Amino acid sequence: MILLLSPAKTLDFAQQDYPRFTQPRFREEQQTLIDRLRKFDRPGLKKLMKISDKLAALNEERYAAYEQPFSPENAKPAILAFRGDVYTGLNVDDFSKDDLLFAQEHVRILSGLYGLLRPLDLMQPYRLEMGTKMNTERGANLYEFWGDKLTAALRSDLAEQEKPVVINLASKEYYGSLQPDALGADVYEIDFRENRDGKWKFITYNAKKARGLMTRYVVKNRLTHPEQLRDFDLEDYCLNSELSTERKFTFTK
Repeated sequence: MILLLSPAKTLDFAQQDYPRFTQPRFREEQQTLIDRLRKFDRPGLKKLMKISDKLAALNEERYAAYEQPFSPENAKPAILAFRGDVYTGLNVDDFSKDDLLFAQEHVRILSGLYGLLRPLDLMQPYRLEMGTKMNTERGANLYEFWGDKLTAALRSDLAEQEKPVVINLASKEYYGSLQPDALGADVYEIDFRENRDGKWKFITYNAKKARGLMTRYVVKNRLTHPEQLRDFDLEDYCLNSELSTERKFTFTK
């Protein structure tokens, strides 16, 4: 069973201890994208990414500083570097060595720049959302750039699982980079809703945090089967049978 997450814009590159690290798999593709991004000046980055002058300057500096190979001196494992709503729920700072190693086998993070990251894959700071409409030699956007590469990589990872199942906790923007029918695995969708004025509403921040909570629940309890997710109960969530289907679990509170 593999859980899919989106990345986060908020990053933390303060030094931390970790049991080991791995190299990201798409190093050639990363370099291609970095070389393309380096051709944009600051106003160009601002327009491309629809960001502020301050963020455009920051990311211009990041792309200029990008260098391979990655090492603990110039990079950090993805699961420790990403912060933001999902990763607030995940709360990886109290993960043990065994927790991190279990996550390495059962969690994948989709990324516009890095493609498909394992939790302990090293990464350098960046900003490049999957939905960015940036022309490359492979097409007009990052979906066309990545093509079927991410699907093939995930399919390979799934082949090593005792039960080849995908638990989708990623946003539509990132999940859209995959071809689900080509994964050779059952895909389970997870939804989080809250009762607001008698209606089950999707509350963005809380739902994102809940995706991290679900991932934490799987890692801490060493879960490997989708049916085990039905018992998820962190922060007062519980499975809503009326809103759920065979392969879509909706949790409400």
